[in-house]
Amino acid sequence: MSYRDTLDYLYARLPMFQRIGPAAFKKDLDNTLALCALLGNPQHRFRSIHVGGTNGKGSVSHMLAAVCQAAGLKTGLYVSPHYQDFRERIKIDGRYISRRRVVEFVAEHRAQIETIEPSFFELCVAMAFDYFAREKVDIAIVEVGLGGRLDSTNVLRPLLSVITNISYDHQNLLGDTLPQIAAEKAGIIKPGIPVVIGETHPESAPVFLAKAAETGSAIVFADQHIQALEHAGSDWRATEYNILIDGLARPGTLRVDAAGPYQAKNVATVLQALACLPAESGIRIPPAAIGEGLAQLRSRTRFQGRWQVLGQSPTILCDSAHNEAGIRLAFAELARRPFRRLHVVTGFVNDKEVDKVLGLFPAAAQYYFAKANIPRGLDASVLRDKAATFGLQGKAYVSVRNAFQAARRAAAPEDLVLVIGSIFVVAEVLPRPR
Repeated sequence: MSYRDTLDYLYARLPMFQRIGPAAFKKDLDNTLALCALLGNPQHRFRSIHVGGTNGKGSVSHMLAAVCQAAGLKTGLYVSPHYQDFRERIKIDGRYISRRRVVEFVAEHRAQIETIEPSFFELCVAMAFDYFAREKVDIAIVEVGLGGRLDSTNVLRPLLSVITNISYDHQNLLGDTLPQIAAEKAGIIKPGIPVVIGETHPESAPVFLAKAAETGSAIVFADQHIQALEHAGSDWRATEYNILIDGLARPGTLRVDAAGPYQAKNVATVLQALACLPAESGIRIPPAAIGEGLAQLRSRTRFQGRWQVLGQSPTILCDSAHNEAGIRLAFAELARRPFRRLHVVTGFVNDKEVDKVLGLFPAAAQYYFAKANIPRGLDASVLRDKAATFGLQGKAYVSVRNAFQAARRAAAPEDLVLVIGSIFVVAEVLPRPR
């Protein structure tokens, strides 16, 4: 099969959360363990950092990978979902897994795939772990897909576990309260393995502390030790930070090739995680590698879709914020930014409780409602009508492309065009990968 044929086979045969939603979620690790056993348990043949949380886990994973690369380590990176190219999920030193490797993996294991019948995500995880083991990476940064306890990536025994934060998302799968969601996320805390929690929250912190005590894991809350304070040298594309560690200023500023409302917390989490890597792991991160890696985040890791500037005059910005916490922070950040009028291109998946997020969108904007080109996409007319009950006015379009083009045509040079609401909407406006 060709690469295209291989992807068509995977999409058609394997349940895929990205396309069909909760029906693709498997509530155990049996298939992943069976696939890994078939492959010789590759998850045990490389060192790793496991990164979970509600918001920021993708950014933190990319930042950790960029720093490890700058330190001269051969670095694997597994993230999900992908925006445009399946291979975005599996990278080594910023380079996508080759099309040939994907084709060969599926062809070699097709019979077992059809016997085990894994989900799309389960197969992706097995493919990534096999690839990292075969390529002998020095370390792999592995992002949790959904939750933690039952996520396919949770067959790892990492050097370090990281949980960025807890907020409401995927309640139909993870629970309706923050402690319930935290308990699922805490499932990645392993016996004797240290864990870094990015943010202290009164409802989730006791859950993490109890789990760490149960597993005998050293636990550190990053925000109790490290602060990243935005410096005046920041702009739409990058941010400079003054760093305080236990109240003492770190020399100089730290420039990060990313911007947006969550990044200060993410940077603090990354710095704490690097400080907590076990000495016996053999992983050494020189201080210079931290500055170099973060300053070259996008070029080293192909980081995309998060607070990404796509054009100027008008400013065109896309952001993958899609839940209450992320959208609230995104619009709070925009309130600090200079522009004349706001044009919002937005869409959601049909299993999202959109009433909870539409109230966070500003009424003083022009809206362009669209359905992402996936089966889960919420009909644009339905979204428009729901939005109208929150005072949000705009038109429904037959595609994201049409909505985006209409927003660009309507925007004056001093305006801002924002694409937000679903990563699947953002995916349709990003530049095609090379």
